[in-house]
Amino acid sequence: MKHMLRFVLGLAAVAALLSLAPVAVAASAPKASARPNLLFVIFDDWGGSTHAGINGSTWIKTPNFDRVAREGALFKNAFTSNPKCSPCRASILTGRNTWQLKEAVSHGGLFPAGFEVYPDLLEQAGYVIGLTGKGWGPGDFKTQAMRTRNPAGPGFDTKTQVPIASGIGRNDYPANFQAFLSQRPADKPFCFWMGFNEPHRGYERGSGLRLGKKLEDVKVPAYLPDNEVVRGDLLDYAVEVEWGDTQLGRALKILEDAGELENTLVVVTSDHGMPFPYVKGQIFEDAFHLPLAMRWGGAIKPGRVVQDFVNVRDLAPTYMELAGLKPHPQMTGRSLMNILRSEKSGWIENRDVMLIGKERHDIGRPNDMGYPVRALRTKEFLYVHNFFPDRWPAGNPETDFGNVDPSPTKEIVKRLGGYYYDLTLGKRPPDALYRLTDDPECVRNLAHDLAFASTLEEMRSRMMKLLREEWDPRALGHGDVFDTYQYLGGRAKGYETWLKAQEALVKEPIEAPQKSDARKKSKRAIP
Repeated sequence: MKHMLRFVLGLAAVAALLSLAPVAVAASAPKASARPNLLFVIFDDWGGSTHAGINGSTWIKTPNFDRVAREGALFKNAFTSNPKCSPCRASILTGRNTWQLKEAVSHGGLFPAGFEVYPDLLEQAGYVIGLTGKGWGPGDFKTQAMRTRNPAGPGFDTKTQVPIASGIGRNDYPANFQAFLSQRPADKPFCFWMGFNEPHRGYERGSGLRLGKKLEDVKVPAYLPDNEVVRGDLLDYAVEVEWGDTQLGRALKILEDAGELENTLVVVTSDHGMPFPYVKGQIFEDAFHLPLAMRWGGAIKPGRVVQDFVNVRDLAPTYMELAGLKPHPQMTGRSLMNILRSEKSGWIENRDVMLIGKERHDIGRPNDMGYPVRALRTKEFLYVHNFFPDRWPAGNPETDFGNVDPSPTKEIVKRLGGYYYDLTLGKRPPDALYRLTDDPECVRNLAHDLAFASTLEEMRSRMMKLLREEWDPRALGHGDVFDTYQYLGGRAKGYETWLKAQEALVKEPIEAPQKSDARKKSKRAIP
């Protein structure tokens, strides 16, 4: 009862503050000349916390991301709280964790009404905003939120280019950025979202080998089988990562040529890990641990490496403060400006704990049920709680594990069965505990090891306390609300689609005997 009272009073306070927000933004906006520009670059499905040169990769080359990190700050512990496209991007835009965002907690659903996004707020304060490529999505931002444009901003997508592989889209991101800059009033700062579609699937199979990459160079993670098919699939993924990095380099050159690079905060990240089993859409380290680098002329001391835990919801309040504004009262993330202005590396504000979670991502279970998970990440451990261990975490087998993208690697895992199948696609226990210091790929569950029993209990208790403080309905006993949120994507992999197909097979009519030969036996059609 005490928690519910605090929850209601908190909502009332937020509502009161919101009614004053537009006036506060307009009144506090500083002169345009005092405010830097913002270029936000986000890859789609890039596991850059390990798949970047500056983060130790030798088989995926990312010279332009590495440059941003060398000339600015590299964040070694950046996370998304929900490793799927729509939820993560909603968190970036609003500055809130996804369980604080109603329908936006789900993938392929509605962007809810009543939540401010930082591009709108910066635009109200005099910034010119724009978007090329993927902003918030997939989902519907029109029906409930009544938006006429993507929450990330108005689109600039007319320029195209010829990609090096057939799986890569034709959007010329830098050229569209240039087109945006050409129409910007010279006296106004800009805020631009550059959303790569790469390295989202599908890939041109064999493109890695065709473009000169070598199977023997690949580092296969411990949760995937090590064979030529998987290595080839990872090389095709690498091609798309490197294509995105090339686009980043071109965007930096455009800023340099325009004389704007030193007055622009450049932020480069991804929405979650790579589109492979056990990663994208799952609650393991490689799924939610993100690449993050920031460059801002002389305002960020070059070559710094930050160890503090930061979350994508911290970006919106950072951008607000960057523009000389107070973070919007709805934003629950913490601004990173003190960390950016510091000259130190290592642990600066000692942020050392992170919440992660999900509800429904893709469909593929009866009644479109989700797979609720919450987790707590500390310096040493990852604790994971699966609320419904009787459900299939990646979607049901009969609907082809819909929360894992189709791929050669997925097919190999299904065919091999056994260890990798059970690990990546099989059902999971209620609790899992991984010691990341010696198991960063989360393949050894210590939850049933008595030596770690007290650690597990402490982390579970701490996680639930933090979630209650964040008004998470799942932690407050109201988790059923998440299953009421509508899925708006395609129904091809829905459980009811599969069920109807089975019913159609069973109900095929019995062939009538031919009158010309009464001795023929009637035959039932065989499915």
